[in-house]
Amino acid sequence: MKRDQFIKLGSLALLTGMTMSCKAQKDARPNIIVILADDLGYSDLSCYGSEIQTPNLDNLAAQGIRFNQFYNCSRSCPTRASLLTGLYQHQAGIGRMTFNQNLPGYRGQLSDNAVTIAEVLKENGYQTGMIGKWHVAETPLQPDQREWLAHQVYHPDFADRKYYPTSRGFEDYYGVIYGVVNYFDPFSLVNGEEPIREVPEDYYITTALSDSAISYVNRYAKSDKPFFMYLSYTAPHWPLHALPEDIAKYKDTYKVGWDAIREKRYERMKELGIFGDADDFLSPRQFNDSWEENPHQEWDAHAMAVHAAMIDRMDQGIGELVAALKANGEYENTLILFLSDNGCSSENCQNYPPGENDRPDLTRDGREIIYPKNKEVLPGPETTFASIGAAWANVANTPFRFWKAREYEGGVCTPMIAHWPKGIEQPKGAITSEMGHVMDIMATCIDLAGAGYPTTYQGKTIIPLEGKSLNPIFKTGTREGHDYIGFEHFNEKAFVGNDGWKIVQKAGKNQKWELYNLNNDRTELRNVAGQYPEKLAEMKDKYGAWAKRCMVLPAP
Repeated sequence: MKRDQFIKLGSLALLTGMTMSCKAQKDARPNIIVILADDLGYSDLSCYGSEIQTPNLDNLAAQGIRFNQFYNCSRSCPTRASLLTGLYQHQAGIGRMTFNQNLPGYRGQLSDNAVTIAEVLKENGYQTGMIGKWHVAETPLQPDQREWLAHQVYHPDFADRKYYPTSRGFEDYYGVIYGVVNYFDPFSLVNGEEPIREVPEDYYITTALSDSAISYVNRYAKSDKPFFMYLSYTAPHWPLHALPEDIAKYKDTYKVGWDAIREKRYERMKELGIFGDADDFLSPRQFNDSWEENPHQEWDAHAMAVHAAMIDRMDQGIGELVAALKANGEYENTLILFLSDNGCSSENCQNYPPGENDRPDLTRDGREIIYPKNKEVLPGPETTFASIGAAWANVANTPFRFWKAREYEGGVCTPMIAHWPKGIEQPKGAITSEMGHVMDIMATCIDLAGAGYPTTYQGKTIIPLEGKSLNPIFKTGTREGHDYIGFEHFNEKAFVGNDGWKIVQKAGKNQKWELYNLNNDRTELRNVAGQYPEKLAEMKDKYGAWAKRCMVLPAP
């Protein structure tokens, strides 16, 4: 053998050995991706009963596990605060919305006495990135808010930058700071901390968020360090904005009306066994409108088609993200959690005043955005601003009663999928009735990362962790979970125990507490407060103690 050939072979062997050594040293802890949908109803995925085409999420469910009793905080910003910090939303500083009420639990932005998942995992060797809707920073209004929303004037800051994602542990961020945006030309779009002044003509935010997530994965996979990524879609939150080719898939689907679709979803849920062997759990419809007598059938059918299209496009992006994980060899050891921030919204946003808060009345090029109060213009394009309303929201939240911002199951219960080929040891496609909450995601992340939860951070005392890891459910199917979970939003209250009993009190004067046994009444149809006064009194006392401890005001 010639000397130069020997040297080349020796160099190749050395390089191979170095490569194998590097691979051996690669951090074995899992990557973690949390995907949060916005205003997605409990039954809006095919794997939870829907007619909407979600094959990629269906596949994650078929290869992973689904939860049937996983809770959020009934509205966008409180849920995000709780998810990010592992605390109740009031402890995290956002008991209501992103405005400051000068009360400890209602500061309107993440508390300095809370840490985020990104902050903890970054200090423990993880790469950290976020894509999408932030909505946990106070967003003061400008005197020229109307013009700012329409991109007619420029202000560089959408909130105090010390409350941006990049100041709360995320090394990378691409997304929107505000809670509601135009899907074709979003307000408050930033990369890192820098505002994005213009977007391409063919821009659609759901696609852009998916593409950004894929680019992060491609980059993070080159490192020996694992990564944590929070992908927070704006879909399918109003306004009803979708791509024409996606809307076309559903152009005839909803012409049969809301009752027919709701019944089909219910029957599909029974076939899937979402609630085990239960066969009588559909709550009564919560609207009086008859589809046959509805003068706006065309508009309403089209509106729901747009809602479906928004979910469809999100699912397409998730499929591309999974493909990127596979291409980079990261699929097997990546935990993917998918859930919604609250139940589907019953709002008729077309009745809101345009040009205020986060609701624009003009496009960038000066075209009027129509808020079709009388359903005179079909939703879908950038020049409209509309939502599906209560009847379709009741369908989206099948089988439950109520919707977003309420503390009944239709407001607080989310579909939740967990997928992790290397780590979940339960049968593929399993459905668990173990009770969980968004605050458990922080605990799960630090458990899998082998990280400690800090008592202090950057000189601030940190509130003790409330969440509990979901990993025991992944491994054994059960865990020692929460004794109870509390809820409060705009004075509506609820409290659910691990024994299946739940109390609810509507907001308003002289509202009485209601009592439900979710073990045999999962959709809260039978108020048994009068039959079990001692149980009611016990749970009211526990709620009062929880509210005091967690900075919930006004106290009961």
